[in-house]
Amino acid sequence: MGSLQMIMQVGKIAPRITRIIPCGITTLNRNKYYYVNETREQSWDDIIDSTNTHMFMLEICRGLGIAVSHIFREPATINYPFEKGPLSPRFRGEHALRRYPSGEERCIACKLCEAICPAQAITIEAEERADGSRRTTRYDIDMSKCIYCGFCQEACPVDAIVEGPNFEFSTETHEEMLYNKEKLLNNGDKWESEIASNIHADHLYR
Repeated sequence: MGSLQMIMQVGKIAPRITRIIPCGITTLNRNKYYYVNETREQSWDDIIDSTNTHMFMLEICRGLGIAVSHIFREPATINYPFEKGPLSPRFRGEHALRRYPSGEERCIACKLCEAICPAQAITIEAEERADGSRRTTRYDIDMSKCIYCGFCQEACPVDAIVEGPNFEFSTETHEEMLYNKEKLLNNGDKWESEIASNIHADHLYR
């Protein structure tokens, strides 16, 4: 039995499913279509809403209303630098070396801050004093390397090196970003009250 005879027999059995075209290929008869996403009839409320949206441009009016309402609200901007916003006690700004109330510097030259600094921005040299205590003879920070991660402050066992609340210390040259021990101690003397209050406010979480 040839292929054409087989096709003709199938056509006799299922005339609505297959049909024969001249080249001998069978195809399906599509005499019924199904709508996957059937469209429902719109109600008068839907028609009125869509008409109002397109004719009266309600979205534009709502946007203009929001813009106009902000005119009568209190502005969120401040007049910097005459006005400054609040800072968190955990704010990490310019570095400083602190002293005890007696005036003695807190740093004991343990070099934990130098060891933990991921940017290797801290350089410390120390020597032993006559009373047997260790104190730094050199404490340098390359502020151009610092990433203000706060690891030095967290590693210090005596809260000597801290990141204070000052964020206004931009410079014009790279040399001004190289802080020595004298510069750091001066920062500590200048911001001691703010630094002490910030440490006290955060002592429950340390």
